[in-house]
Amino acid sequence: MAERVLITGARAAAALDIARSLRAAGFDPHLADCSPAWMARASRTAGPVHRYASPVERPAAFARDLRDLVARLAPVCIIPTCEEVFHLAALAEPDGFSGRLFAPGMDQLATLHAKDRFAALCRRLSLPAPQTATATSRAMLAALTGPGPDVVVKPVWSRFGARTLIAPGAGHLAAIAPTPAAPWVVQQRIVGEEVSFYAVCHVGRVTAFSAYGADWRLAGGAGYAFRPAADDTAARLRLMADALAAFAGTGQIACDAIVDGAGQPWLIECNPRATSGVHLFGRGAALGRALMGQDDARPVVGARHVAPALWLKGLPAALQEGRTRDWRDQRRDGSDVVTAPGDRLPALGALGDAAVFGLRALRSGRSLTEAMTADIEWNGLAPDWRL
Repeated sequence: MAERVLITGARAAAALDIARSLRAAGFDPHLADCSPAWMARASRTAGPVHRYASPVERPAAFARDLRDLVARLAPVCIIPTCEEVFHLAALAEPDGFSGRLFAPGMDQLATLHAKDRFAALCRRLSLPAPQTATATSRAMLAALTGPGPDVVVKPVWSRFGARTLIAPGAGHLAAIAPTPAAPWVVQQRIVGEEVSFYAVCHVGRVTAFSAYGADWRLAGGAGYAFRPAADDTAARLRLMADALAAFAGTGQIACDAIVDGAGQPWLIECNPRATSGVHLFGRGAALGRALMGQDDARPVVGARHVAPALWLKGLPAALQEGRTRDWRDQRRDGSDVVTAPGDRLPALGALGDAAVFGLRALRSGRSLTEAMTADIEWNGLAPDWRL
């Protein structure tokens, strides 16, 4: 009988590819989320999809649901793909399933996720990162920015570039009110090309690595079309991934970087979870084995894209910006990460998910990218499972 693996964050396209890779490697994948996750539910190649309560909105119910899932499914491994990783890690330690959670410990997760703590970690590891200072009050923010700042200002706890300000004016800075509970960072601005990497690590050793750029992005910064990074950039990023893996131990590490004019990548921030780098492995068995610590995996050649987003967001942007040839090239040369041979219905499911999150965004006054993570995000506060 195939060993069962639980993949959380089923809303993510990365979760779908991880499930397909695990199934190809001979495992029995199950998925779960607190959203409907219609894309995953529509798939014939992923696996059953379970539901749990939102760890942000109903933490006590989330804890009960996870305990029940772990007890019923008895998975050999739990692989988070989104920010529920923090809530899972906080629950796993007292509940005794940390050994099955494919993630670093809570302290390491927080260090990797917090913008200021990650920059300090990079300094300790001699990795290139922009100078970073933390502001916990308006007075500190004003002292760190000064007049006409050529800096980047963003919350310590944030994702997808939400609320990031590049070279902000006085009006934008006046609207920011940092506090000790909600600090902001002021970073040296690095100008260049944005790139990212994704790494799987076991006991401090990288077992899968991909480096990529995103030529098509949502307004908040999240990419939906991906191409492999240049070989020299990928080689430099791999050395950084090796150093961070030694710190993280076991789990997934994903970093965003900017390559300056001299070709030097600077680490900007880290996401200790799955990202779009998963797609570059072509949903093959090698990634599934790498996640389970049984093999090493290398990315396959070719570009990837999220087809529903490429049509709904990319085509209007291409028409507006005069990039129709680039759009046609991406559609022709790239592979869709949502559908697979004999498994086309997830594309319709993705439209259903987009509608759900779009309605949430309208009702809450958030951006689409913020609405997609509001029910699972973690902003540095310890959860209270008694609520």
